[in-house]
Amino acid sequence: MSSGAAATNGGAFRFAVNVTPKPGILDPQGRAVEASLGHLDVHGVTDVRVGRRVELTVTAGSEAEARATVDRLASELLANPLIEAYAVELLGAVAQLEAAR
Repeated sequence: MSSGAAATNGGAFRFAVNVTPKPGILDPQGRAVEASLGHLDVHGVTDVRVGRRVELTVTAGSEAEARATVDRLASELLANPLIEAYAVELLGAVAQLEAAR
């Protein structure tokens, strides 16, 4: 099943939501990672930001409906809009992902 067919006929869609601190927001975890790089003899890595990734499956009539649900969850539940930014990534239709295994 192609992703176009999945989007037309509905189904289950797998998404990832990547949540990171907004630019200008203090990121103590990122700073700690960056401070540790020298101890590992790793050089040339800067501007480390540490966030989180949430993966979920949404059953909906179309990919657009599923994405709207994920966008709502990301903005109202998964990310704090005052200090965090988020990006939604479509991983694929569930049938496609299972076929790829």
